[in-house]
Amino acid sequence: MTPAARLSAAIEVLTEIEGKKRPAPDALREWGQTHRFAGSGDRSAIGSLLFDALRRRASSAYLMGAETPRAVLLGALRLARNLSADEISKLADGSRFAPEPLSDDERKRLETGSLAGAPPHVTGDYPEWLDSHLAQSFGDERWQEGMALASRAPLDLRVNTLKGNRDDVAKELSHLNASASRWSPHGLRIELSPDGKQPPVMSEPSFIKGGFEVQDEGSQLAALFAGAEPGQQVLDLCAGAGGKTLALAAHMENKGQIFAYDSDLRRLKPIHERIARAGAHNVQVRSPKGKQDVLSDLEGKMDLVLLDAPCTGTGVWRRHPDAKWRIRPGALEIRQREQAALLDETMRFVKPGGKIAYITCSILDVENGGQIRAFRERNSSFEIASPNEVVKALGENAMIFSRAAKLSDEGIQMTPRRTGTDGFFVSVLRKQ
Repeated sequence: MTPAARLSAAIEVLTEIEGKKRPAPDALREWGQTHRFAGSGDRSAIGSLLFDALRRRASSAYLMGAETPRAVLLGALRLARNLSADEISKLADGSRFAPEPLSDDERKRLETGSLAGAPPHVTGDYPEWLDSHLAQSFGDERWQEGMALASRAPLDLRVNTLKGNRDDVAKELSHLNASASRWSPHGLRIELSPDGKQPPVMSEPSFIKGGFEVQDEGSQLAALFAGAEPGQQVLDLCAGAGGKTLALAAHMENKGQIFAYDSDLRRLKPIHERIARAGAHNVQVRSPKGKQDVLSDLEGKMDLVLLDAPCTGTGVWRRHPDAKWRIRPGALEIRQREQAALLDETMRFVKPGGKIAYITCSILDVENGGQIRAFRERNSSFEIASPNEVVKALGENAMIFSRAAKLSDEGIQMTPRRTGTDGFFVSVLRKQ
């Protein structure tokens, strides 16, 4: 397919997403199934165009003066890819399989339009109804945080120290220009090509042998800040596919015991294969069994309960840009109720002197600091660990990190703008 044909296809897929409110991956997959002539390179390029447009949807529509899929794609070429009006007109020239030629108004907007004077939710590319929540979290800097969340995310890897070390894995991935992460002592980062295409790292021999996992650096740090130690008893209460479970197993050097549980059996499905590949021998998966309490024997025995709580996912908009336009106020309210209930649930497992590590991939205070403040009002037997003490797990990087991240009385907020990671929040509470 020509670049112009790929642009036409991206407009077609975005029209499907907007019209039927579908997740972008589903719409892309269906488009590929009905257009068999498109090769893997074509599908990847179309997906990259589409996700760039979704990241910059509000600002692109503002620039072009219209919210149509065509306007959003054209605006994204200007804002996300820095193409000139002439370069864009060569893609939209009305030739076979290409979009219709630019109108006079479209060309003028591409040449002279700007975001000067646009409201924060436009320059920050997030839903307008979230503006008050982001103002609560970041004040006048909220549009800058939004802009960072509208950028492309790098590809981050966590080296599995149960099987090797970072230097060796970096050498094995030298052809991908993998370099040490800024903060995580076990992280590697691969910057993506200009078109946003990710290399197939899960086909690499070192991945197949369990040498590393794909995991954002912020997620790696969240697991590190939980402070799991060798020999401890740990419960991962919302383990999902097991990303943080495996990080904990490595921190604990396969000593002690981790109980990995999730209320949704489907989310747990990948964890078994991942545990085997990683060589994690101290993980016991507890699967839900109807109304049976499969965790009752753990009550009052855990040194650490890790709660990777369900949330709005506002901190991972770089990776799931379509999700930010589907989120609704009702969903936020549901998540807040779930978070409060799960925080209260953790209490029955923590032994005296034990800890709760509360984690979200959200940047909203109502899901983060607000939940911790409310929990402390309900449960005075828990005290919040000082964020400055928690980040000491980073060693010599602790002081620099504490200046970069947003630290509060309740915990640690990471964001793409501040720490170059996804937007993770971490709070550690100790039972007195």
